[in-house]
Amino acid sequence: GMLSSLFFVISGLGQAGAGFVVDRWGARPVLLTSIVLYIGACLQAYMAQSYAGLMLVAVLAGLGNAPFHPVNFTILNQRVSTPRLGYAFSVHGVSGNLGWALAPVFFSVCAAWWGWRHAFLAASGMYVLILVLLLINRQYLVTTPAPRATTPGVGADSGQVLAILRMPVVWWCFFFFLLSTVTLAVVQNFAVPILHAMHGISLERASMTLTAYMLLGALGILIGGFLATRFAQATDRVVALCMAAAALLMALCASGWLGPQATLWLLALTGFAVGIGGPSRDLMIKKGTPKEATGRVYGLVYSGLDVGFALSPLVFGVFMDQGWYGATFV
Repeated sequence: GMLSSLFFVISGLGQAGAGFVVDRWGARPVLLTSIVLYIGACLQAYMAQSYAGLMLVAVLAGLGNAPFHPVNFTILNQRVSTPRLGYAFSVHGVSGNLGWALAPVFFSVCAAWWGWRHAFLAASGMYVLILVLLLINRQYLVTTPAPRATTPGVGADSGQVLAILRMPVVWWCFFFFLLSTVTLAVVQNFAVPILHAMHGISLERASMTLTAYMLLGALGILIGGFLATRFAQATDRVVALCMAAAALLMALCASGWLGPQATLWLLALTGFAVGIGGPSRDLMIKKGTPKEATGRVYGLVYSGLDVGFALSPLVFGVFMDQGWYGATFV
């Protein structure tokens, strides 16, 4: 648990700072550095002989993960034309959801065949292939750095930081991501034991429901890309409707009124509802972001994800210990 928290703390703090680096130096060098850090984290995991060694893995992986959103969204916003951005955000989100669904399969299969150390070695090999692919296509990753402040000295940079922090949209979106990620973390961490405790559903079936949640989330994101493009002027309403539908479905899951089988389907459909709103959510943030501050705003906003993932198990772990399974979903 401490290793997981360390990863999210490093990633969250690093993500807020990575946006400024992306705006200053461009996305490509930061992206390549991120992949190298991931390779280092996997190799360190393969060689680790102590808990301190595993802590170093968490630090390296957290630093590698930190630039993810500032880099990706800066590249997408600068390299994709505005009419196609909704589709781009959709593909970006779908690939992420599929990665989340496939990662446990990848590691469990590799660990079963070769042991957990060699699973990390296989992961490092995959990152090397990704790095080669990025280097081959490096011309598509070039972004234009933000113009430097004309006033020399540290004060200019400090002024830019304060200007971003004074933007209400940054803090609205930060807390939106924090709270929505708390919910995602509840589903990922506790849905399986909640379903088992409330309805006697086997751990295998409950785990399959969690996988269905992620896969339907990917399908929702795919559909959401077309909605985000079609209703580009009403992204906030699309997000609000999707989150309201997801909240209603989650409350029905908590009630257990419809029985075990229906509860499984309702939980999976919750992922679908959240997924549909994903591309509109990303477009909504883009509309409120100054062109020259994409990395900084996305870095600060998406650090809410890491904060949510770090806080959620601590808060709702207490609920679970008390046996408040329905209340956890509510």
